Amino acid sequence: MTPMKPLACLGMALLLAACTENGDSQQARGPDPRLPEPERGLLPSMKIAEPVAWGSQKPTVPQGYTVTAIATDLKIPRQTLVLPNGDIIVAEGRGGSAAKLKPKDVIAGYIKAQGTTKVESGDRLTLLRDADGDGRYELKTVFAEDLDAPYGLAFANGKLYVANQDELVSFDYQEGQTKAGGPPKSIAKLPAEINHHWTKALTVSPDGRFLYVGIGSNSNITERGMEAELDRAMVWQIDAETGAHKPYATGLRNPTALAINPATGKLWAVVNERDELGPDLVPDYLTSVREGGFYGWPYSYWGQNVDPRVMPQDPDKVAAAIKPDYSLGSHVAALGLSFSQPAMGDRYANGAFVGEHGSWNRAQPVGYKVIFVPFKDGMPAGEPVDFVTGFRDADGKTRGRPVGVTVDPRGALIVADDLANMVWRVVPSR
Repeated sequence: MTPMKPLACLGMALLLAACTENGDSQQARGPDPRLPEPERGLLPSMKIAEPVAWGSQKPTVPQGYTVTAIATDLKIPRQTLVLPNGDIIVAEGRGGSAAKLKPKDVIAGYIKAQGTTKVESGDRLTLLRDADGDGRYELKTVFAEDLDAPYGLAFANGKLYVANQDELVSFDYQEGQTKAGGPPKSIAKLPAEINHHWTKALTVSPDGRFLYVGIGSNSNITERGMEAELDRAMVWQIDAETGAHKPYATGLRNPTALAINPATGKLWAVVNERDELGPDLVPDYLTSVREGGFYGWPYSYWGQNVDPRVMPQDPDKVAAAIKPDYSLGSHVAALGLSFSQPAMGDRYANGAFVGEHGSWNRAQPVGYKVIFVPFKDGMPAGEPVDFVTGFRDADGKTRGRPVGVTVDPRGALIVADDLANMVWRVVPSR
C-alpha cells in the first residue's frame, strides 16, 4: 500500500473532523447574540463547496419579485455601483499575495480554492447599460482596465472613485461616457504589503468631502506579528481633494463593505471576524462605525470577550472595545452592504441588504445568500430576512456566491456573483 503524503493525511483529517461536528448548532444573530464557549482544536472543520453551473436555474427571490441575469462571462465581479444615469459599473478582480504560514494554511487555501472561480482576474471595470429601461442591459463594455484588483467603488464630485488593493484612485466622469477618458489619478496609497486581506471597501460621505476605505488585517489574530498590522484592521478617512488620511475607526478585523445610511448620514460596515474558535464563533457583524471607536480586534471579540490566543494582552483596549450593533452569524463571510430605498417595496423599504459569500470552515455551511436586515429609527430592528437564496443546494452543489449588493434607487437590487461570474438584478414585479 502506498503511504499517504502529509498533505493528503491532513486533508483526510479535516474531512473526518467535518463529519463529526455537531450539525445542530445554532447561529446567533441580532443585537444580543448568545455566544457559545470557544472551541479550540488542531484543525477547524472545513467544507468544500462544489461549483456547478446555473444552467436554466436562477436564484430564489421572495414572492412578488423577479430575478434576471443582466451580465455574464465577467472576470470575477466583486462590487457594483449604480451611476446617476442608471449605468452600472462592475469592479472585477482578485488580489492578495500572503504566503502560507502553517500546514493548515495550505489545506485551507486548497479547500477555499475549490469553491472559487477558475477565471483569470479581470483587473478592470465593466460598464453595463440599459438604454431603453426595459431591464435588459444591452451594452457591456470595458470602462477601464489594467487596474490592480479593484474592489470598492464610489461616485461623487463628478468623479468615479476606485479602491484598488494598493491605491485609491479616481477617474473624471462625464454622464453617459462608456470608457474612461484617461488613466486614473492617484489619491492615496493603501497598505498592500502581504495583503492577507486584500479587499479595500469604499464609500463616500454625503457631502463628497471624505472617502472611507476599509482595510483588513494581515492575519487571523496577529500570527504574523503586530508590525505586519500597521495601518490595518481599520477604516481610513481620506480627504477627497488632498488625499490626506487618518484612522477613522480601529479594531475592525476585516471591514469588507461600507455604506452611508441615507436616513441618518452615519457610516456602517459589515465585518468578517476571526476564525478557529469553533463553528459558532466569532459572529461576523453589521455595525455603525463611530469616529475614534475601537472594535476589539485582536484583543477581544463582540465587546469584552477576551481572545486568550493574543499575546501580550491589553486590558485597557479590551475595556474600550465597542460591541457591534448586529450579529450576522459566524463565518457567513459578509462582503456586500447597501441600504434600501422605498422603491424596493414596503416590506424592504427600510433596512440594509447584506451579501453573504458563504462559509468554508464549518461542517454545516452558512451564508451563500443575500439577506435583508430591517431597520427602525436608524438601527437594526428584528430578525434578518432571506432575500436572495438558492446559491447553494442542500446537497452541497454551489451555483453562485454573492459578493457586492447595490440598491438602484429606481427599484432594483444588483447582486455580483463571483463564482458564476454574473450580475443578477432583483426587482419588484410590476
